[in-house]
Amino acid sequence: MSFNGLFYFIAVALLLLTTSTIANDSILSRFQQYLQIDTAHPSPNYHKAADFIISQAKSLSLESRTIEFVKNKPLILLKWTGKNPDLPSILLNSHTDVVPVEPHKWSHPPFDAAIDHENGNIYARGSQDMKCVGLQYLEAIRKLKDAKFEPLRTIYLSFVPDEEIGGHDGAEKFANSEIFDEMNVGIVLDEGLASPEDYYRLFYAERCPMWLVIKATGAPGHGAKLYDNTAMENLLKSIESVRRFRASQLDMVKAGLKEEGEVVSVNMVFLKAGTPSPTGFVMNLQPSEAHAGFDIRVPPIADQASLERRIAEEWAPASRNMTFEYKQKVSVYGANGKPILTAYDSSNPWWSLIEEAIVKAKGKIGKPEIFPASTDARYFRMKGVPAIGFSPMANTPILLHDHNEFLNKEEYLKGIEVYESILKSFASFVEGKNGKDPLRDEL
Repeated sequence: MSFNGLFYFIAVALLLLTTSTIANDSILSRFQQYLQIDTAHPSPNYHKAADFIISQAKSLSLESRTIEFVKNKPLILLKWTGKNPDLPSILLNSHTDVVPVEPHKWSHPPFDAAIDHENGNIYARGSQDMKCVGLQYLEAIRKLKDAKFEPLRTIYLSFVPDEEIGGHDGAEKFANSEIFDEMNVGIVLDEGLASPEDYYRLFYAERCPMWLVIKATGAPGHGAKLYDNTAMENLLKSIESVRRFRASQLDMVKAGLKEEGEVVSVNMVFLKAGTPSPTGFVMNLQPSEAHAGFDIRVPPIADQASLERRIAEEWAPASRNMTFEYKQKVSVYGANGKPILTAYDSSNPWWSLIEEAIVKAKGKIGKPEIFPASTDARYFRMKGVPAIGFSPMANTPILLHDHNEFLNKEEYLKGIEVYESILKSFASFVEGKNGKDPLRDEL
Protein backbone atom coordinates (compact mmCIF):
# COMPACT_ATOMS: atom_id res chain seq x y z
CA MET A 1 0.00 0.00 0.00
CA SER A 2 1.35 3.46 -0.94
CA PHE A 3 1.77 6.23 1.60
CA ASN A 4 -1.22 8.10 0.12
CA GLY A 5 -3.32 4.95 0.27
CA LEU A 6 -2.35 4.35 3.90
CA PHE A 7 -3.12 7.96 4.77
CA TYR A 8 -6.54 7.67 3.12
CA PHE A 9 -7.29 4.45 4.97
CA ILE A 10 -6.38 5.98 8.32
CA ALA A 11 -8.40 9.13 7.59
CA VAL A 12 -11.50 7.10 6.73
CA ALA A 13 -11.10 4.94 9.85
CA LEU A 14 -10.76 8.02 12.04
CA LEU A 15 -13.82 9.60 10.43
CA LEU A 16 -15.90 6.47 11.03
CA LEU A 17 -14.69 6.25 14.61
CA THR A 18 -15.51 9.90 15.25
CA THR A 19 -18.96 9.56 13.69
CA SER A 20 -19.67 6.46 15.76
CA THR A 21 -18.50 8.18 18.95
CA ILE A 22 -20.73 11.19 18.32
CA ALA A 23 -23.72 8.94 17.62
CA ASN A 24 -23.11 6.91 20.80
CA ASP A 25 -22.77 10.08 22.85
CA SER A 26 -26.19 11.23 21.58
CA ILE A 27 -27.72 7.84 22.38
CA LEU A 28 -26.32 7.89 25.91
CA SER A 29 -27.39 11.51 26.40
CA ARG A 30 -31.00 10.61 25.58
CA PHE A 31 -30.85 7.73 28.06
CA GLN A 32 -29.51 10.05 30.74
CA GLN A 33 -32.28 12.57 30.09
CA TYR A 34 -34.92 9.89 30.62
CA LEU A 35 -33.24 8.61 33.78
CA GLN A 36 -33.06 12.14 35.19
CA ILE A 37 -36.86 12.40 35.25
CA ASP A 38 -37.95 11.50 38.78
CA THR A 39 -40.76 8.98 38.36
CA ALA A 40 -40.28 7.35 41.77
CA HIS A 41 -43.24 6.46 43.91
CA PRO A 42 -45.16 7.74 45.76
CA SER A 43 -45.23 10.83 43.49
CA PRO A 44 -43.93 9.89 40.03
CA ASN A 45 -43.65 12.76 37.56
CA TYR A 46 -45.55 10.90 34.86
CA HIS A 47 -46.34 13.93 32.73
CA LYS A 48 -42.71 14.97 32.39
CA ALA A 49 -41.82 11.43 31.36
CA ALA A 50 -44.70 11.42 28.89
CA ASP A 51 -43.53 14.69 27.34
CA PHE A 52 -40.06 13.24 26.87
CA ILE A 53 -41.35 10.06 25.22
CA ILE A 54 -43.61 12.03 22.90
CA SER A 55 -40.70 14.26 21.89
CA GLN A 56 -38.70 11.17 20.96
CA ALA A 57 -41.64 9.79 19.00
CA LYS A 58 -41.83 13.02 16.99
CA SER A 59 -38.13 12.82 16.15
CA LEU A 60 -38.78 9.33 14.77
CA SER A 61 -42.03 10.23 12.96
CA LEU A 62 -43.98 7.74 15.05
CA GLU A 63 -47.66 8.20 15.75
CA SER A 64 -48.32 8.94 19.43
CA ARG A 65 -51.36 8.79 21.62
CA THR A 66 -51.80 9.69 25.29
CA ILE A 67 -54.35 7.60 27.19
CA GLU A 68 -55.43 8.13 30.78
CA PHE A 69 -57.44 5.18 32.07
CA VAL A 70 -56.97 6.91 35.43
CA LYS A 71 -56.52 10.66 35.70
CA ASN A 72 -52.92 11.88 35.92
CA LYS A 73 -51.56 8.46 35.05
CA PRO A 74 -50.79 8.81 31.34
CA LEU A 75 -50.05 5.80 29.18
CA ILE A 76 -48.15 6.70 26.01
CA LEU A 77 -48.88 4.52 22.98
CA LEU A 78 -46.63 4.87 19.92
CA LYS A 79 -47.19 3.28 16.52
CA TRP A 80 -45.00 2.43 13.52
CA THR A 81 -47.44 1.23 10.88
CA GLY A 82 -46.39 -1.83 8.92
CA LYS A 83 -46.80 -2.51 5.23
CA ASN A 84 -49.38 -5.19 6.05
CA PRO A 85 -51.31 -3.89 9.07
CA ASP A 86 -53.70 -6.85 8.83
CA LEU A 87 -51.02 -9.10 10.29
CA PRO A 88 -50.94 -9.42 14.09
CA SER A 89 -48.89 -6.58 15.52
CA ILE A 90 -45.88 -6.43 17.84
CA LEU A 91 -46.14 -4.70 21.21
CA LEU A 92 -43.04 -3.43 23.02
CA ASN A 93 -44.10 -2.69 26.58
CA SER A 94 -42.20 -0.82 29.29
CA HIS A 95 -43.12 1.08 32.43
CA THR A 96 -42.18 4.65 33.24
CA ASP A 97 -42.36 4.44 37.05
CA VAL A 98 -39.55 3.40 39.38
CA VAL A 99 -39.36 2.40 43.03
CA PRO A 100 -38.42 4.87 45.80
CA VAL A 101 -34.82 5.60 46.72
CA GLU A 102 -32.81 6.35 49.85
CA PRO A 103 -30.42 8.93 48.35
CA HIS A 104 -28.00 8.93 51.30
CA LYS A 105 -27.29 5.25 50.66
CA TRP A 106 -26.18 5.84 47.06
CA SER A 107 -22.63 6.59 45.97
CA HIS A 108 -24.06 8.73 43.12
CA PRO A 109 -27.26 10.83 43.22
CA PRO A 110 -29.99 8.45 41.97
CA PHE A 111 -31.49 10.89 39.47
CA ASP A 112 -28.30 12.45 38.10
CA ALA A 113 -27.67 9.52 35.74
CA ALA A 114 -23.96 10.13 36.15
CA ILE A 115 -21.51 8.05 34.11
CA ASP A 116 -18.53 6.81 36.06
CA HIS A 117 -15.81 7.31 33.45
CA GLU A 118 -13.49 4.80 35.10
CA ASN A 119 -15.80 1.86 34.43
CA GLY A 120 -18.52 3.26 32.17
CA ASN A 121 -21.35 2.51 34.59
CA ILE A 122 -24.47 4.72 34.45
CA TYR A 123 -25.82 5.09 37.99
CA ALA A 124 -29.54 5.88 38.28
CA ARG A 125 -32.81 4.54 39.58
CA GLY A 126 -34.43 2.88 36.59
CA SER A 127 -31.17 2.16 34.76
CA GLN A 128 -32.03 -1.57 34.96
CA ASP A 129 -35.72 -1.45 35.91
CA MET A 130 -36.68 -0.55 33.25
CA LYS A 131 -36.08 2.79 31.57
CA CYS A 132 -33.19 1.17 29.73
CA VAL A 133 -35.53 -1.11 27.81
CA GLY A 134 -37.99 1.65 26.89
CA LEU A 135 -35.24 3.77 25.36
CA GLN A 136 -33.53 0.79 23.72
CA TYR A 137 -36.76 0.09 21.85
CA LEU A 138 -36.73 3.64 20.50
CA GLU A 139 -33.04 3.63 19.65
CA ALA A 140 -33.40 0.32 17.79
CA ILE A 141 -36.23 1.84 15.76
CA ARG A 142 -34.05 4.87 15.07
CA LYS A 143 -31.35 2.60 13.63
CA LEU A 144 -33.87 0.66 11.55
CA LYS A 145 -35.35 3.85 10.14
CA ASP A 146 -31.87 5.20 9.33
CA ALA A 147 -31.26 1.95 7.43
CA LYS A 148 -34.53 2.51 5.48
CA PHE A 149 -36.08 -0.64 6.94
CA GLU A 150 -39.84 -0.93 6.48
CA PRO A 151 -41.70 -3.26 8.84
CA LEU A 152 -44.22 -5.68 7.43
CA ARG A 153 -46.06 -5.84 10.75
CA THR A 154 -47.16 -2.82 12.75
CA ILE A 155 -45.04 -2.13 15.82
CA TYR A 156 -46.57 -0.55 18.93
CA LEU A 157 -44.70 0.79 21.93
CA SER A 158 -46.50 1.27 25.24
CA PHE A 159 -45.03 3.29 28.12
CA VAL A 160 -47.28 2.46 31.06
CA PRO A 161 -47.61 3.80 34.63
CA ASP A 162 -47.83 2.05 37.99
CA GLU A 163 -46.07 -1.24 37.28
CA GLU A 164 -44.14 -0.95 40.54
CA ILE A 165 -47.38 -0.83 42.54
CA GLY A 166 -49.18 -3.64 40.72
CA GLY A 167 -49.98 -2.17 37.31
CA HIS A 168 -53.71 -2.03 38.04
CA ASP A 169 -54.13 1.52 36.68
CA GLY A 170 -51.70 0.89 33.85
CA ALA A 171 -51.09 -2.37 32.02
CA GLU A 172 -54.06 -4.18 33.54
CA LYS A 173 -56.57 -1.62 32.32
CA PHE A 174 -54.73 -1.35 29.01
CA ALA A 175 -54.75 -5.12 28.38
CA ASN A 176 -58.49 -5.29 29.14
CA SER A 177 -59.44 -2.29 26.99
CA GLU A 178 -61.03 -2.05 23.55
CA ILE A 179 -57.95 -0.11 22.49
CA PHE A 180 -55.77 -3.16 23.09
CA ASP A 181 -58.23 -5.50 21.37
CA GLU A 182 -58.21 -3.29 18.27
CA MET A 183 -54.40 -3.46 18.10
CA ASN A 184 -54.53 -7.18 17.20
CA VAL A 185 -51.34 -7.92 19.13
CA GLY A 186 -49.57 -11.17 18.23
CA ILE A 187 -46.56 -10.94 20.55
CA VAL A 188 -45.54 -8.78 23.53
CA LEU A 189 -42.02 -8.03 24.68
CA ASP A 190 -41.66 -6.88 28.29
CA GLU A 191 -38.94 -6.70 30.92
CA GLY A 192 -36.65 -9.44 32.12
CA LEU A 193 -33.66 -9.44 34.46
CA ALA A 194 -29.96 -8.70 34.21
CA SER A 195 -27.59 -11.63 33.94
CA PRO A 196 -24.33 -11.69 35.91
CA GLU A 197 -23.05 -14.17 33.31
CA ASP A 198 -22.14 -13.59 29.65
CA TYR A 199 -25.55 -14.68 28.36
CA TYR A 200 -29.01 -13.12 28.16
CA ARG A 201 -32.04 -14.41 30.06
CA LEU A 202 -35.45 -15.09 28.48
CA PHE A 203 -38.60 -15.49 30.59
CA TYR A 204 -41.73 -17.37 29.49
CA ALA A 205 -43.80 -16.97 32.68
CA GLU A 206 -43.69 -15.46 36.14
CA ARG A 207 -44.68 -16.29 39.67
CA CYS A 208 -48.10 -15.09 40.77
CA PRO A 209 -48.48 -13.18 44.07
CA MET A 210 -50.50 -14.53 47.00
CA TRP A 211 -50.09 -11.90 49.71
CA LEU A 212 -51.28 -13.58 52.89
CA VAL A 213 -52.12 -12.24 56.36
CA ILE A 214 -52.57 -14.75 59.18
CA LYS A 215 -54.40 -13.70 62.34
CA ALA A 216 -54.31 -15.54 65.66
CA THR A 217 -56.61 -14.78 68.59
CA GLY A 218 -56.61 -15.82 72.22
CA ALA A 219 -57.68 -14.63 75.65
CA PRO A 220 -55.54 -11.82 77.07
CA GLY A 221 -53.82 -12.60 80.33
CA HIS A 222 -51.09 -11.73 82.77
CA GLY A 223 -47.64 -11.83 81.28
CA ALA A 224 -46.43 -14.21 84.00
CA LYS A 225 -49.01 -16.98 83.47
CA LEU A 226 -48.57 -19.94 81.11
CA TYR A 227 -51.83 -20.16 79.16
CA ASP A 228 -52.64 -22.69 76.45
CA ASN A 229 -53.43 -21.46 72.94
CA THR A 230 -52.45 -17.83 73.36
CA ALA A 231 -52.49 -15.68 70.25
CA MET A 232 -48.70 -15.38 70.21
CA GLU A 233 -48.12 -19.08 70.85
CA ASN A 234 -50.40 -20.12 68.00
CA LEU A 235 -48.93 -17.58 65.61
CA LEU A 236 -45.39 -18.71 66.40
CA LYS A 237 -46.40 -22.31 65.61
CA SER A 238 -47.65 -21.09 62.22
CA ILE A 239 -44.50 -19.08 61.56
CA GLU A 240 -42.36 -22.14 62.30
CA SER A 241 -44.48 -24.23 59.91
CA VAL A 242 -44.07 -21.59 57.22
CA ARG A 243 -40.33 -21.46 57.91
CA ARG A 244 -39.96 -25.20 57.36
CA PHE A 245 -41.84 -25.00 54.05
CA ARG A 246 -39.71 -22.05 52.96
CA ALA A 247 -36.55 -23.97 53.82
CA SER A 248 -37.70 -26.95 51.74
CA GLN A 249 -38.18 -24.71 48.71
CA LEU A 250 -34.85 -22.96 49.20
CA ASP A 251 -33.03 -26.28 49.61
CA MET A 252 -34.13 -27.32 46.12
CA VAL A 253 -32.66 -24.11 44.69
CA LYS A 254 -29.41 -24.51 46.64
CA ALA A 255 -29.08 -28.11 45.45
CA GLY A 256 -29.55 -27.04 41.84
CA LEU A 257 -32.70 -29.12 41.46
CA LYS A 258 -34.82 -26.09 40.56
CA GLU A 259 -34.33 -22.47 39.54
CA GLU A 260 -35.55 -19.70 41.80
CA GLY A 261 -38.58 -19.00 39.63
CA GLU A 262 -39.65 -22.65 39.72
CA VAL A 263 -40.29 -22.88 43.48
CA VAL A 264 -42.84 -21.24 45.77
CA SER A 265 -41.21 -18.34 47.61
CA VAL A 266 -42.49 -17.31 51.06
CA ASN A 267 -41.13 -14.35 53.00
CA MET A 268 -42.56 -12.87 56.18
CA VAL A 269 -42.88 -9.13 55.67
CA PHE A 270 -44.47 -7.97 58.93
CA LEU A 271 -45.33 -9.07 62.45
CA LYS A 272 -47.92 -7.15 64.45
CA ALA A 273 -48.74 -7.91 68.09
CA GLY A 274 -48.60 -6.47 71.57
CA THR A 275 -50.36 -3.68 73.46
CA PRO A 276 -48.76 -0.27 72.83
CA SER A 277 -47.78 1.98 75.71
CA PRO A 278 -46.21 5.47 75.85
CA THR A 279 -42.80 3.86 76.34
CA GLY A 280 -43.17 0.98 73.86
CA PHE A 281 -45.32 -2.03 74.72
CA VAL A 282 -47.03 -3.30 77.88
CA MET A 283 -44.72 -6.05 79.13
CA ASN A 284 -46.99 -7.83 81.60
CA LEU A 285 -49.98 -8.34 79.29
CA GLN A 286 -50.30 -11.14 76.78
CA PRO A 287 -52.02 -9.79 73.62
CA SER A 288 -55.36 -11.12 72.44
CA GLU A 289 -54.45 -10.79 68.76
CA ALA A 290 -51.32 -11.31 66.65
CA HIS A 291 -50.87 -10.87 62.90
CA ALA A 292 -48.18 -11.89 60.42
CA GLY A 293 -47.93 -11.00 56.75
CA PHE A 294 -46.31 -13.13 54.06
CA ASP A 295 -45.32 -12.35 50.48
CA ILE A 296 -45.92 -15.63 48.63
CA ARG A 297 -45.09 -16.09 44.95
CA VAL A 298 -46.37 -19.16 43.11
CA PRO A 299 -44.99 -20.35 39.74
CA PRO A 300 -47.52 -21.50 37.13
CA ILE A 301 -46.02 -24.98 37.23
CA ALA A 302 -46.90 -25.40 40.94
CA ASP A 303 -50.04 -26.91 42.49
CA GLN A 304 -51.70 -23.76 43.81
CA ALA A 305 -54.71 -25.65 45.20
CA SER A 306 -52.41 -27.81 47.34
CA LEU A 307 -50.77 -24.69 48.74
CA GLU A 308 -54.16 -23.20 49.60
CA ARG A 309 -55.04 -26.38 51.53
CA ARG A 310 -51.74 -26.18 53.39
CA ILE A 311 -52.55 -22.60 54.43
CA ALA A 312 -56.02 -23.49 55.68
CA GLU A 313 -55.09 -26.75 57.42
CA GLU A 314 -51.54 -26.22 58.63
CA TRP A 315 -50.55 -22.54 58.65
CA ALA A 316 -53.81 -21.03 59.89
CA PRO A 317 -56.12 -23.80 61.16
CA ALA A 318 -59.40 -22.74 62.71
CA SER A 319 -58.78 -25.32 65.46
CA ARG A 320 -56.04 -23.01 66.80
CA ASN A 321 -58.31 -19.92 66.73
CA MET A 322 -56.71 -18.71 63.52
CA THR A 323 -58.03 -17.01 60.40
CA PHE A 324 -56.38 -15.73 57.22
CA GLU A 325 -57.05 -13.42 54.31
CA TYR A 326 -55.38 -12.64 51.00
CA LYS A 327 -54.41 -9.03 50.40
CA GLN A 328 -53.77 -10.03 46.81
CA LYS A 329 -54.25 -13.37 45.13
CA VAL A 330 -53.56 -14.06 41.48
CA SER A 331 -54.44 -17.43 40.01
CA VAL A 332 -51.75 -19.31 38.11
CA TYR A 333 -54.49 -20.39 35.69
CA GLY A 334 -56.02 -18.40 32.85
CA ALA A 335 -59.64 -18.25 31.74
CA ASN A 336 -59.09 -21.48 29.79
CA GLY A 337 -58.06 -23.29 32.97
CA LYS A 338 -54.47 -23.71 31.80
CA PRO A 339 -51.34 -22.31 33.48
CA ILE A 340 -50.55 -18.74 32.47
CA LEU A 341 -47.34 -19.08 30.50
CA THR A 342 -45.90 -18.56 27.04
CA ALA A 343 -44.83 -21.62 25.10
CA TYR A 344 -41.13 -21.81 24.33
CA ASP A 345 -41.19 -24.88 22.10
CA SER A 346 -41.82 -25.28 18.37
CA SER A 347 -45.48 -24.33 18.83
CA ASN A 348 -44.41 -20.72 19.37
CA PRO A 349 -42.49 -19.30 16.37
CA TRP A 350 -41.80 -16.04 18.23
CA TRP A 351 -39.56 -17.86 20.69
CA SER A 352 -37.44 -19.30 17.90
CA LEU A 353 -37.28 -15.91 16.22
CA ILE A 354 -36.03 -14.10 19.31
CA GLU A 355 -33.39 -16.75 20.00
CA GLU A 356 -32.14 -16.61 16.42
CA ALA A 357 -32.12 -12.81 16.42
CA ILE A 358 -30.09 -12.64 19.64
CA VAL A 359 -27.54 -15.10 18.28
CA LYS A 360 -27.37 -13.16 15.03
CA ALA A 361 -26.49 -10.07 17.08
CA LYS A 362 -23.64 -12.10 18.61
CA GLY A 363 -25.41 -12.67 21.91
CA LYS A 364 -25.65 -15.83 24.00
CA ILE A 365 -28.82 -17.23 25.57
CA GLY A 366 -29.47 -19.11 28.80
CA LYS A 367 -32.24 -21.68 29.23
CA PRO A 368 -35.87 -20.44 29.37
CA GLU A 369 -36.87 -19.22 32.83
CA ILE A 370 -39.83 -18.29 35.01
CA PHE A 371 -39.51 -14.72 36.26
CA PRO A 372 -39.20 -14.91 40.06
CA ALA A 373 -41.39 -11.84 40.72
CA SER A 374 -44.26 -10.17 38.83
CA THR A 375 -44.28 -7.92 35.78
CA ASP A 376 -46.91 -6.37 33.54
CA ALA A 377 -46.45 -9.28 31.13
CA ARG A 378 -48.93 -11.32 33.17
CA TYR A 379 -51.83 -9.12 32.09
CA PHE A 380 -51.13 -9.84 28.42
CA ARG A 381 -50.64 -13.56 29.02
CA MET A 382 -54.01 -13.61 30.83
CA LYS A 383 -55.52 -12.37 27.56
CA GLY A 384 -54.01 -15.33 25.76
CA VAL A 385 -51.31 -13.24 24.06
CA PRO A 386 -47.77 -14.67 24.19
CA ALA A 387 -45.37 -12.45 26.12
CA ILE A 388 -41.61 -12.79 26.49
CA GLY A 389 -39.65 -11.14 29.28
CA PHE A 390 -36.29 -9.85 28.09
CA SER A 391 -33.88 -7.13 29.17
CA PRO A 392 -30.58 -7.25 27.25
CA MET A 393 -28.15 -6.92 30.16
CA ALA A 394 -25.38 -9.53 30.27
CA ASN A 395 -22.33 -9.37 32.54
CA THR A 396 -24.40 -7.21 34.89
CA PRO A 397 -25.23 -7.69 38.58
CA ILE A 398 -28.96 -7.80 39.38
CA LEU A 399 -29.64 -4.43 41.03
CA LEU A 400 -33.32 -3.70 40.45
CA HIS A 401 -34.74 -1.98 43.55
CA ASP A 402 -31.25 -1.92 45.07
CA HIS A 403 -29.02 0.98 46.08
CA ASN A 404 -26.52 2.11 43.42
CA GLU A 405 -28.51 0.59 40.56
CA PHE A 406 -26.44 0.88 37.38
CA LEU A 407 -26.05 -0.32 33.81
CA ASN A 408 -22.78 -0.19 31.92
CA LYS A 409 -22.91 2.03 28.87
CA GLU A 410 -21.42 -0.66 26.61
CA GLU A 411 -24.09 -3.15 27.70
CA TYR A 412 -26.74 -0.52 27.01
CA LEU A 413 -25.40 0.14 23.52
CA LYS A 414 -25.06 -3.58 22.80
CA GLY A 415 -28.67 -4.08 23.89
CA ILE A 416 -29.82 -1.64 21.22
CA GLU A 417 -28.12 -3.75 18.55
CA VAL A 418 -29.85 -6.84 19.95
CA TYR A 419 -33.27 -5.17 19.82
CA GLU A 420 -32.55 -3.97 16.30
CA SER A 421 -32.00 -7.59 15.28
CA ILE A 422 -35.14 -8.77 17.15
CA LEU A 423 -37.41 -6.09 15.70
CA LYS A 424 -36.16 -6.70 12.18
CA SER A 425 -36.91 -10.40 12.59
CA PHE A 426 -40.30 -9.95 14.29
CA ALA A 427 -41.52 -7.22 11.97
CA SER A 428 -40.62 -9.23 8.84
CA PHE A 429 -42.10 -12.52 10.00
CA VAL A 430 -44.91 -14.13 8.05
CA GLU A 431 -46.11 -17.44 9.39
CA GLY A 432 -46.76 -19.87 6.58
CA LYS A 433 -48.26 -23.30 6.53
CA ASN A 434 -47.23 -25.61 9.36
CA GLY A 435 -45.68 -22.65 11.15
CA LYS A 436 -42.90 -22.24 8.57
CA ASP A 437 -41.69 -18.75 7.80
CA PRO A 438 -41.16 -18.07 4.06
CA LEU A 439 -39.07 -14.97 4.85
CA ARG A 440 -36.75 -16.67 7.35
CA ASP A 441 -34.02 -17.32 4.75
CA GLU A 442 -34.06 -13.70 3.63
CA LEU A 443 -33.41 -12.17 7.06
